Amino acid sequence: MTDEPTAADATADESSSGFQPDGGAATSAATEVTLYEDSILSVRDLDAGYGDLQILTDVDMDVNDEEYVTIVGPNGAGKSTVMKSVFGLTSHMGGTVQFGTNDITTMRPEDIIHLGLGYVPQNDNVFGTLTVRENLEMGAYILEDVPQDSLNEVFERFPILEERQDQKAGTLSGGQQQMLAMGRALMLDPELLLLDEPSAGLAPDLVAEMFDKIDEINDAGTAVLMVEQNAKEALRRCDRGYVLVDGKNRYEDEGTTLLNDPQVRQDFLGG
Repeated sequence: MTDEPTAADATADESSSGFQPDGGAATSAATEVTLYEDSILSVRDLDAGYGDLQILTDVDMDVNDEEYVTIVGPNGAGKSTVMKSVFGLTSHMGGTVQFGTNDITTMRPEDIIHLGLGYVPQNDNVFGTLTVRENLEMGAYILEDVPQDSLNEVFERFPILEERQDQKAGTLSGGQQQMLAMGRALMLDPELLLLDEPSAGLAPDLVAEMFDKIDEINDAGTAVLMVEQNAKEALRRCDRGYVLVDGKNRYEDEGTTLLNDPQVRQDFLGG
């Protein structure tokens, strides 16, 4: 579930990127953002924030069909604000957001979800007093009937959810709750899934499992746009990455290119 953000989110919801360099040959990441004409998500010159407080300035971003894209950057860079802006949860101040053939710039979340875009926020992303199964059924609330095929697919992808389908969601572990939140978003078979810090708060031994699940979702044909604090692992796995700094685009390139770029290392790691 999603809650309307407040101005406090401007400083509270941008978690650390955990940006780390990878070994290997030095490469040069692109500082000019590539604009794609056939992307399923197209963000252009986006200005957005909370109330009168502007966080994002002229942000450009694309996700292509079935692509896996990661947003990284330092604290307060505006990473989570991009995700919330795409899903209609911030104050729009300029620019456009296009999803497929639809201009969703000023649309409300309850209308955006009908178009095939799913969003999993970092916090408060399950209904704690409802069972696992009831949470998943809530994911299909816009339909007259719960699609059994979708429910079966979620259970197949996350077997622990089927095992605990009658358990209250609030009693699940952090990793299981994150799987439940993703499973609920998948109930409508979205074309694009927005994931905000999916590994946040997870025990180290569960982080790799979470990334594996995201890989599987993408491999099955769902495009992914993810904000992630574990930048090293995220960039290693994704197709492309964006680095945001102070609410603006700084770099955009293939994930491994960003991971090995010496200038990126200098800018974010002090050399």
